Amino acid sequence: MSTPTTDAAAAGVRPVRGGTPQPPPPLEPDTTSEERMALAKQYGLRRLNVRPPLLEYIRDLMGRWSFIRTLATSTAYARNQGNYLGQLWAVLNPILNAAVYVLIFGILLGVNRHVGNSIAFIVIGVFIFRFIESSVTGGAKSISGKTQLLRSLHFPRAVLPMSTVLSLLATLLPALVVMCVIVLLSGLLPGYQTMTVTWWWLLLPAAVVLLWIFNTGLAFIMARIVATTPDLDNIIGFVMRVVMYGSGVIFPLAGYLERMNISEGAKVVVGGILEYQPVAVFLYLVRSCLTQEESIPQSGLMWALGAAWAVVFFAIGFVIFWRGEERYGRD
Repeated sequence: MSTPTTDAAAAGVRPVRGGTPQPPPPLEPDTTSEERMALAKQYGLRRLNVRPPLLEYIRDLMGRWSFIRTLATSTAYARNQGNYLGQLWAVLNPILNAAVYVLIFGILLGVNRHVGNSIAFIVIGVFIFRFIESSVTGGAKSISGKTQLLRSLHFPRAVLPMSTVLSLLATLLPALVVMCVIVLLSGLLPGYQTMTVTWWWLLLPAAVVLLWIFNTGLAFIMARIVATTPDLDNIIGFVMRVVMYGSGVIFPLAGYLERMNISEGAKVVVGGILEYQPVAVFLYLVRSCLTQEESIPQSGLMWALGAAWAVVFFAIGFVIFWRGEERYGRD
C-alpha cells in the first residue's frame, strides 16, 4: 500500500518535514531563445500581428495570387446577385449615368463646344471615372468592412484592396465593350463627329492596365486612411465629386479656363495642373485611343505621364499600406 510520501515522490514532488509537498524545481529549457527563433524561421513560423520585412511581405503576397484572383472573381460574381437583372447592372449603371450627363450637359446646356462628338466624350468619361471612383470607395472599405475576416485568418492584408480593384476590373471589361459600341453608334447621329475603328484602339488595353495599377495604389492609400480614421469615409463622395468636375469627365478642361477671370500666366499654371493630374491623364489616354478628336491626339507625353502616375501611386500606396499591416483588424 502506497503512502503520501511515496506518491509525492512518484509525481516528482519533493516532500518536506511534516509531509507537506513542494513543487519540483523549474525545468531548464533544452534550447536557448536564439535557437528557438532559428527553428521558427527554419519552419516558416513567425509572430502574428507583426509587420514583416517589405521584401518578405511582397514574396508572401505574390504567393497568394490565386487567392486574390479567387476572392476577386467571387466578389464580382456576388455583386448585384440579389437583383433581378443581376450582373447586367454592371453595364446598365454607367449607361444610365452617361445618359443623364449627355442629356443635361451635352444636349440641354451644350457645354461641349470644344469637341466634335459630345456623346462619345461624356460616355468615355463616365465609364472610366466610375472605375476610378469605385476603386477609391471600395478600397476605403476593403479593410474596415472585413474585420471578422481579418481576425479569423492570417494572410497579407494587401490581398483585400488588391482583390477589390481586381473585381471592379472584371466588371469593367464587359462595360468597356458596351462603351465602345456606344462610341461607334454616336458617330452615326447627325451633328456628331463620325467615330471609326482605328489602329489606336489596340492601345486601349494598355491604358486600362495602367489605370488598374493606378487604382490599386489609390485603394491601398484609402484602405490605410479609412482604417486609421473611419470618419473620413463619409467625405469621400464629396471629394470624388470635386475630382470629377475638375478632371474633364463631362466637359473639356478648356471650358474651365475660358470662364476663369485670371491672368493668362495663371491660366497656364492652372491649366497645366488640371490637365496633367492623374485622373485627367487617364481620361485623355482612353479618349485618344477611341475617338478622332483633334483636341485629343495621341501624345507620348501623356502615355509617359500615365505610366509614371501608375507606378508612383502603386509604389507609394503599397508602402503606406504595408506600414500599417500589424494594425488592421484591431479595435
